[in-house]
Amino acid sequence: MKRTLIGLCILSTMVFAQEPPIRSEYQISPVSIQDVVLRDNFWLPKIRLIQDTTIRYAFDKCDEEGRVDNFLVAGGKKKGPYKGKMPFDDTDLYKIIEGASYSLISRPNPELDAYLDSIIAIIKIGQEPDGYITTWFTIDRQKPPARWVRPSATRWENERSSHELYNSGHLFEAAVAHYQATGKKDFLDIALKNADLLVAHFGPGKLATPPGHQIVETGLMKLYLATHNTAYLSLAKFFLDLRGDSTTHTLYGSYSQDHLPVTKQTEAVGHAVRALYMYAGMTDVAAFLGDPGYLNAVHRIWENMVNRKMDITGGLGSKREGEAFGDDYELPNLTAYNETCAAIGSVYWNHRLFLMTGRSQYYDGIERTLYNGLISGISLDGKNFFYPNPTESDGQHQFNMGSGTRQPWFDCSCCPTNMIRFIPSLPGLIYATDNNCLYVNLYASSSAHVVVNGGKVEVNQETGYPWSGRITVTIAPEKKTTFALRLRIPGWAQNKPVPGNLYSYFDNNEARISLSVNGKKVAPALKEGYAEITREWAQGDHVELVLPMSVRQVVANRNVKEDRNKIAFEYGPVVYCAEEIDNANISSISVPNDVKLRVENRRVSSEDVMIVEGKSVHGDLTLIPYYVWSNRGAGKMRVWFERSSN
Repeated sequence: MKRTLIGLCILSTMVFAQEPPIRSEYQISPVSIQDVVLRDNFWLPKIRLIQDTTIRYAFDKCDEEGRVDNFLVAGGKKKGPYKGKMPFDDTDLYKIIEGASYSLISRPNPELDAYLDSIIAIIKIGQEPDGYITTWFTIDRQKPPARWVRPSATRWENERSSHELYNSGHLFEAAVAHYQATGKKDFLDIALKNADLLVAHFGPGKLATPPGHQIVETGLMKLYLATHNTAYLSLAKFFLDLRGDSTTHTLYGSYSQDHLPVTKQTEAVGHAVRALYMYAGMTDVAAFLGDPGYLNAVHRIWENMVNRKMDITGGLGSKREGEAFGDDYELPNLTAYNETCAAIGSVYWNHRLFLMTGRSQYYDGIERTLYNGLISGISLDGKNFFYPNPTESDGQHQFNMGSGTRQPWFDCSCCPTNMIRFIPSLPGLIYATDNNCLYVNLYASSSAHVVVNGGKVEVNQETGYPWSGRITVTIAPEKKTTFALRLRIPGWAQNKPVPGNLYSYFDNNEARISLSVNGKKVAPALKEGYAEITREWAQGDHVELVLPMSVRQVVANRNVKEDRNKIAFEYGPVVYCAEEIDNANISSISVPNDVKLRVENRRVSSEDVMIVEGKSVHGDLTLIPYYVWSNRGAGKMRVWFERSSN
């Protein structure tokens, strides 16, 4: 069976046997996971951790807590009540299957493959004959698992809280990933049967209920790419167009991004994960249907988000109440929420925006999130998780669902299972192509096979990033080929820590970027944040890029009240923090403007990192990468420090 994967963790294309691949309507195509081999000392161990530990751990947790049994009870193979406290517990299994499927693409595993078959067979048992699948509703619609979900007489009657369409969305995304990995259609058939049910019941002249929690929109887009069935594309747009239309339903309000039509929305509002998934779906519609209203809206919202609502770690959704975006510049530290799922949603959306525009600013957002507020969500042993990711801890506040450190599982385990589906797909973020251009977007030791300007090309990358700024890219075309190689020059290497004006550098760094081709220095102009080298490439041509790495001092926009007269530290793309275990005086740390800092390789728990050392006003100062904090026990932590002029 022929299988084509043009995808990453975000938007993928796959086709059935004997059918040509559908051309993405995005300007740029990501290089698929199956065409990338990762060797990187930073990212490969994190993917291996998910593959070797977290996938099985999470499946076992789902089994222990009844998520597997729910499908058997729904299908009449077992008796008993629904087990679980959330109406979307089904999606935990779907997300683990999705991540496991991406894992199978990069590292075949017959045992895991067979286990997925067994779980999918159980999921099929829980599907009703017409394709409906939400186990809590099938088991007892009058006894929803959470108090905030109303009992229902009919399907989708209370979609605002029932999460029936959210369940479908994750089903669709997982099913496409599984087909890509295995060529087996059993899970895909379950998804298509459910999608056809939605098409039959929703649309003009039918049900006009928008999803309570968005993701079905991007799931339908993946099914559209898989099958060429335009009904799925039309339904995705229909769901989006319903928002803010009070003639079709009672509006849910800004919490659910249902206060205005999506084309008239101007700022990131409401529940952050719902919002980011919706913005990703809007970007799909803008790209595939060429809708200027959608295009203008996503750009407006993104500008609002990066200029007024993004944490220094890339975290989004600062308010604990409602897991939501706050007001402009409402960016607390101790109570910052910054849900792990929101970080993942941010990557999904930013990647789509890049594919549509080719602008590096979106990858600056991706990189900021990846190295900081996203991977902080999982412990170094792969078995403990953060739901929120604050930028300060007093050692007392139980910010993580009743704990001051990472927890092994949650009643609502959307974040652990989202990490599982995301991390194995990361190689699909590294490279991209258009007709005559090869983009290198993330720096990680790897190789990829691509087609550029009609020619087959192998690209190899060697680097110690993010601890070293030296990157060597070797080009090996099958035959001499002319194309443009675009190397992303991160914003932090251009004295701009993040997209937008929320954060800036307090110190000066006069070090310059160095670029050479076959040992000869070149000075190409930057285009959309990329160093572009256009030439006829031959076997063995190599490019060396050296990014200036040093510890930088960051200050926040003065409108961010909590961070006024404070300083934070970065090294390359990595944000640093102080932990109590290294800094006895953590509560009173004050940093002089002329602080002298040095970096040193050291092991923190099980992770080799670059630590930062220096002198604060009152003593020694030791900083570690933010993402590794709380791996040595609970305790105080700070990202922002008082600034002293002395």
